[in-house]
Amino acid sequence: MLVPFNVSDFLYRAETVYGGRIGIVDEPDQPAPSLGELTYAELAMLARRQAARLDELGIAPGDRVAIVSQNSARLLVSFFGVAGTGRVLVPVNFRLRPDEVAYIVRHSGARMLLVDPELDDALAEVGAEFRLVLGDDDLYAAEGIDPTPWEADENATATLNYTSGTTARPKGVQITHRNIWTNALTMGLHLGVTDRDVYLHTLPMFHANGWGMPFVAAGLGVPQIVLRKIDGAEILRRIEQHRVTCLCAAPAVVAAVLEAANTWEGDIPGRDRVRIVVAGAPPPTKTIVRVEQELGWEFIQIYGLTETSPLLTVNRSRSEWDDLPPEDRAAKLVRAGAPAIGVQLNVDATGEVLARSNVVLDGYWKQPEETAEALDGGWFHTGDGGTIDGNGYLTISDRKKDVIITGGENVSSIEVEDCLFSHPAVAEVAVIAVPSEKWGETIKALVVLAPGTQATEAELIGWCKERLAGYKSPTSVEFRAALARNATGKLQKFKLRAPYWEGRERDGD
Repeated sequence: MLVPFNVSDFLYRAETVYGGRIGIVDEPDQPAPSLGELTYAELAMLARRQAARLDELGIAPGDRVAIVSQNSARLLVSFFGVAGTGRVLVPVNFRLRPDEVAYIVRHSGARMLLVDPELDDALAEVGAEFRLVLGDDDLYAAEGIDPTPWEADENATATLNYTSGTTARPKGVQITHRNIWTNALTMGLHLGVTDRDVYLHTLPMFHANGWGMPFVAAGLGVPQIVLRKIDGAEILRRIEQHRVTCLCAAPAVVAAVLEAANTWEGDIPGRDRVRIVVAGAPPPTKTIVRVEQELGWEFIQIYGLTETSPLLTVNRSRSEWDDLPPEDRAAKLVRAGAPAIGVQLNVDATGEVLARSNVVLDGYWKQPEETAEALDGGWFHTGDGGTIDGNGYLTISDRKKDVIITGGENVSSIEVEDCLFSHPAVAEVAVIAVPSEKWGETIKALVVLAPGTQATEAELIGWCKERLAGYKSPTSVEFRAALARNATGKLQKFKLRAPYWEGRERDGD
């Protein structure tokens, strides 16, 4: 028997098995009326009402519905009310400029645009055939109206997720029902999720569909706590209030929690209970040590891309590492990890990481040439450089475009950043290539100092020279008040490099 995968399967099980359980606790402090606490039965009812409203408007399976929102129950419902009924949900980064949002709405061909009330004025000029503000009762059909059944096609596009644009115009990544199913099952399995967990949405739901965790949590009856805006102290409060056991975060969020923990009164919430799943960029090893020692949380590293739904690798502490000193265990956990079940990894002759799996995208929306290039040879080309050791563990050395080639030697900016992070005065750092008449390009470190600390350029360069090969050490350090990141916590190094390369051409940029 072959039953097509459908993202609505996760909500069907939640309603059937855990219908009376609180499935979502909406953000109480938001411009739209909060939906408060919803049972999984109520969440499923809202998804059906949303689908019935789309029926009334003539928005058919295959049509695109864009949504621009911070984390909210209405966004979560739309994964099922839109994507689960054959339409294509287009979750848009709420931090983008209006012209960038307009590009995505136009490029995706979205017939409907759903907008968070807080963004309504800023996005006033961005429209679609149907435009609704979240919180408007017109989003849902009258209670009791059943939607038209959809004959599921597991290879149909469920969501169209636009890349974060770290290197160019964002591309629309076509993620199928089969992709989402495979990702959710492997994510839930590797993280050991059960119906005794409580999940906190610190990760933006728009980003790779919240890494698939809305589906994992629903399918296993896990209560989902919505957090609208990131604040380290508020994360700790929610963990304490709701007895949260699991959250996903970019390294910048981990840093915010660690900072808040410094002034937290009483025991840190979640000690020996919480596991924090981190991706986006390898955090410094000292951060991993601090998570385990200062917070008492389990640190899990994963690696993937929007194009891979996103899970490719998992790095979770193994029993063989239990007796290692914290720093040695952290050195193992800083790696991207071993391939998730169903994932095959390879590294080509240029050092680029390649992947094969059922989580790999169907293609880039309306970009056949880019699709063919990304899937050349039957492997997905990640754009990341890396190495795989004898036990199958992947270490990401750098984005291919972020590798610094100085005097003919390749230098991983990540390795240099990790070294600088180990200096007690360094709070944030980005290492980039800048032009050099002698070497072609050379290494510059952009550094944010921790409050109340001091360091000089010479001191930081000397710190690196004591710990790295000479050619890997920065030749200059520039101190900054802050480093701009995108909505998912990633440094956009091509933007940081751009002023230094103005009027010059750099390979790869």
